[in-house]
Amino acid sequence: MKSKGISTPLSGKIWASLLICGFIGQVAWIVENMYFATFAQDIFENSPDSAHYYYLVTTLMVVLSALTATVTTIFAGALCDKVGKRKPFISAGYIVWGLSIMLFATIDVNAAAGNASLVIALFVIFDCVMTLVGSTANDAAFNAWVTDVTDGTNRGKVNTILSVMPVIATVVAIAIAMFTYDKGNYAAFFIVLGAIPIVCGIVSIFLVKDKPSVSRSDMRTAKDVFYGFRPSVVKSNKFMFVCLSALCLVGISQQTFMSYLINFVQTTLGITDYLLPLGTVIVLSAVITGVMGVLFDKFGRKKFYIPLAAIIVVGTLAIYLTKFFGQASYLPMLYVGGTVMLGALLCTNGALMSAFQDYIPDGYEGRFQGVRMCFTVLVPMVVGPVISMAIGINSFDPSDGGAIAPPFEIFLAASIVALVAIVPIFFVAKDADRLRASKLSDSANTQNEGSEK
Repeated sequence: MKSKGISTPLSGKIWASLLICGFIGQVAWIVENMYFATFAQDIFENSPDSAHYYYLVTTLMVVLSALTATVTTIFAGALCDKVGKRKPFISAGYIVWGLSIMLFATIDVNAAAGNASLVIALFVIFDCVMTLVGSTANDAAFNAWVTDVTDGTNRGKVNTILSVMPVIATVVAIAIAMFTYDKGNYAAFFIVLGAIPIVCGIVSIFLVKDKPSVSRSDMRTAKDVFYGFRPSVVKSNKFMFVCLSALCLVGISQQTFMSYLINFVQTTLGITDYLLPLGTVIVLSAVITGVMGVLFDKFGRKKFYIPLAAIIVVGTLAIYLTKFFGQASYLPMLYVGGTVMLGALLCTNGALMSAFQDYIPDGYEGRFQGVRMCFTVLVPMVVGPVISMAIGINSFDPSDGGAIAPPFEIFLAASIVALVAIVPIFFVAKDADRLRASKLSDSANTQNEGSEK
């Protein structure tokens, strides 16, 4: 059995697959999570009469794409287990994923006048198509593959590094947007961003390798597809669902502001040159997360859960309180509060995702991805944006002729939800020692069995 602090090494090819597919997958998701919503908001933001469309289109896209992602992952994850392979779904999926992003290049930014319903319908349909393909490739196949090739001794490092990918992807997307989207060339933006997953899919054909020990599952009925939702399975894996509840609440906290982040910085804070401050926040939070990932595997995750959750609460609350300190405080708080808050969010997500993977029974990696999606995507991306929409519509002043601006209160809501998340996080921390010892023992037994053959 490995001693505490020693992790199983991963090959260079596995690391390359993790980093390339993980990063490019997040580039695609950043376009979906931020720029699809920003594009829709930009179409409707300049008219006070369009306030309800501004929030409605964002909420519909987020909610329906989350539902699409969850249902897709449930079936695609089960199919991955049945086939016993992840690579075909990853490679083909990334290629089609890129093509689906390019669909948004066909939407005319001036089409909203008199055709609001049609524009909203196109946004929702295109978003759901893109999500269906992306969830098959990334949420189901790639995440199952990550679980296959890692174990309890190295998942903290792997998942915290993967949790950094969305913020690095944000910097890349923003940089590309500066030369395309921000100059009004929306079609070029979506074509360029769509080409990136296509290249990744082609590269993955030669790079990604399925773990040989993944066995095909014998699934014959719908009950097998929904295995992870059975009451008996929930009961026998209760701490997994406590962990997922923690991830769910942290996700709701994040989703109350994430879809509005760019417009919050530009419009609410008035920081039009947002690349430098957002880029700095992202890079610093990525460094923090990378360091924490190493510490997770070296010392165990138990000591870090509660402090990180508390930092999320304080960080989001600090951004809200900036409202009362005047415009001179906006930029410093964006740097300090944004770095602390985002770093804590990424670290917490990485730590909890590692715990979730540790809880998955061997041979069921694919089927539990749909369960994960319910807690980390469906519920957060329904509840979070609905909270934002309620706050945004309530704060809207129809007599104000200026552009619609996301209110500071969305960060107050994020802080309150993060505070509630501390409850399940406490129980995850309480079970951490038992879980780590169990996974280390399983890893040692697997190695011993391999050496005896």
